[in-house]
Amino acid sequence: MTTTALMKRRAILAFMLDRPGVLNKIAMLIRRKMYNVETLTVCKTNQPGTSRMTITLREDSDEKMRQVIKQIEKSTEVISARELDVDESFWREVAIVKFEADEDRMEVLKRTYSFEILDRQNHELFIVQVTGTSLSIDEFLQDVGADRIVEVARSGFTAMEK
Repeated sequence: MTTTALMKRRAILAFMLDRPGVLNKIAMLIRRKMYNVETLTVCKTNQPGTSRMTITLREDSDEKMRQVIKQIEKSTEVISARELDVDESFWREVAIVKFEADEDRMEVLKRTYSFEILDRQNHELFIVQVTGTSLSIDEFLQDVGADRIVEVARSGFTAMEK
């Protein structure tokens, strides 16, 4: 497999029975195909006993993606699996960021970005929640500055078809 930086980000949406070991089974299946899972989010659905899984990875080949999806669908616990078209779906993530900033810097960030202040410590240490596209979160982090960031926790993608 070539470098992930040059490859296209893809998302697979799978619905499955909510049973112990299913997450591990799917992750191992993808690992055996020599893919590195970039993000993985799982949650319950409004259907009792069913979970939804959003898996993102990097791959340029449509054929390889079809093979991965076919393998996922072969699992007895999987109800359905498909690739999400980036133009026909919404992809979002959440980041919690702890960083140093003075009042002036915070005002500039507030005018440019939408975020929620979760905590403020020692007058210049903030913990905020940022939601949006991966690009918007990357831009926020870049504007804050690597030298000011203490810690970042990102959720990984969740996605939904339009």
